[in-house]
Amino acid sequence: MDYFMPTRLYTGTDCIVKHADALRALGSSCAVITGKHAAKASGALDDVTRALDGAGVTACIWDGVTENPPVAACAEAGRFAAENGAQFILGIGGGSALDAAKAVAVFAANPTLDEAGFYAKAWANKPLPIALVGTTAGTGSEVTKVSVLTDAAHRKHSIHDDLLYATVAFGDSRHTRTCSTPTTLSCGVDILAHATESYFSHKADEISRAFSVRAIRLAADPLKLAGSGELSTAKRLDDKLLDAPQRQDLYEASILGGLAINTTGTCFPHNVGYYLTETYGIPHGFACAVFLPSMLAIVDEYDPVYAADFYEQIGMDSAEYRSLIEDYCLVDGIDVHMTAAEIEAALPRWENNGSVKNTRASVSLDDIRTILTSLFVEA
Repeated sequence: MDYFMPTRLYTGTDCIVKHADALRALGSSCAVITGKHAAKASGALDDVTRALDGAGVTACIWDGVTENPPVAACAEAGRFAAENGAQFILGIGGGSALDAAKAVAVFAANPTLDEAGFYAKAWANKPLPIALVGTTAGTGSEVTKVSVLTDAAHRKHSIHDDLLYATVAFGDSRHTRTCSTPTTLSCGVDILAHATESYFSHKADEISRAFSVRAIRLAADPLKLAGSGELSTAKRLDDKLLDAPQRQDLYEASILGGLAINTTGTCFPHNVGYYLTETYGIPHGFACAVFLPSMLAIVDEYDPVYAADFYEQIGMDSAEYRSLIEDYCLVDGIDVHMTAAEIEAALPRWENNGSVKNTRASVSLDDIRTILTSLFVEA
């Protein structure tokens, strides 16, 4: 086993205000990095503001984070933070905002850094300290050293470094209650993707497998309910159907999934899923999860004993787990149509790809071609 987790994590009701001293320990001024809507609608920004005011920390706000945030926008936010004298970075939101905040911390400490230097880690100065506040249950970015951004070529590209760990992270599951049903499902199925891919990674160990199994077991019932069609599709979910304990289960599952992939990394569904997001605008969780049944079929055949133990641990057989993914989380399907020529043009991006090679089975370009063809090319 090889395990490292330097982030101080607080969860629970009012955890931000209760532990405001952890923010003051990072400095007397910060830049809050977030999007236009979720931080405000969820109440997280109000809680952060109360905590900062109580701790005597001044803040400037940059709310330009979008889905699949571009590196250029993070560089802009970094310059904004530096110009305003921020001593630490505080990200609020889902995975996009939290990943962006990590990059902003790098650019705030290195305002003249360009994209090439960012990815080459040519950082003259260490990133500013980072605090993160999650508002969705899915990415687990609060506890990872990973930032996934969109580069100048419009491709999703991740960077990993111990300097990108948050010093402190907060998770109050009340902040996830304003997520719509589609957002809950897309983020929730990302939990399943993280946990499953981590379990079937070559790097999996006893710690990561324990995180993976518990994440799936916690997430399964709330996701069945959310995907059952019983919930309102209004902007706010009916808390009588998906109540506070279920929201808490999903959030804790998200953290556990993050802890799992932080040890092992992801496998081919994530990297092939990036292509669906970049090219067809499919939300990240759905884009990854659509490939999970194909991965399970491959690993079931490659190592049936190991796979059988996985199903026993999560308390579902193969058919039940595929049903959770396909019939509940992907209930509306993925509306993507590809041609054989498009698939051939895309295949080189996965040659010698780390996530593909990380899968606990041999996955070739022929396998990926077959999977994409079966899913998205009309007969």
